[in-house]
Amino acid sequence: MKTPAPESFEGQILALLPSLRRYSRSLTRSDADGEDLLQDCVEKILTRRDQWRGLNLRGWVLTIMTNLYRNGRRGKPRGGLVELDAAEDMAAPEPPADPLERARLNDALNSLSEEHRAVLMLIVIEGYSYSEVAAALDIPIGTVMSRLSRARRRVAEHLKADNIITLRRPK
Repeated sequence: MKTPAPESFEGQILALLPSLRRYSRSLTRSDADGEDLLQDCVEKILTRRDQWRGLNLRGWVLTIMTNLYRNGRRGKPRGGLVELDAAEDMAAPEPPADPLERARLNDALNSLSEEHRAVLMLIVIEGYSYSEVAAALDIPIGTVMSRLSRARRRVAEHLKADNIITLRRPK
C-alpha cells in the first residue's frame, strides 16, 4: 500500500497524527481512551472530508476532536475504576526516567479543569496560536488567554506545594 503524498488531504492528516494523539491523551487522561478518541476523530474526518472548506485543516480537526470528546463525556459516569483483582493481568507501564517528577507534573495537570487543561496543552505542548485555539474550542480569544494564565499559575502553585527545591540546569 502506498503512502499518500504529503500535499494530499490524507497526507496532511497523517502529518497531524502525532499532535492529535498527544491532544487526545491529554483530554482523556488515558492512553487507551486517547487512542479510541483519536480513531473516532480520524474516522469522522475521513467520512466528512467533503465538509472541509480548504482553510485551516488543523483547526477543523481540533474542533472535531474536542467536540467528540465533549459529546462522549455526556451521560458517562465519572471515574472508571477497576477492582484490583480485575487489574491483575494488566501489563505495567515502563517507569519514566524520573517517576517522582513525572508523577508530580501529571498530578498538577490532572488538577486542572478540562477547559484549562485543553487550552494549556494546545498552546504550550502543541504550539498553536491563541486565535487557532479560540477557533478550535469556539471561545473568545480573551478566554483563551485567561484560561492559559490561570492554568500556568495553578500548575506552578501545585508544583511549588511539594516543597522540593529544583536544581538549576548547567549551562
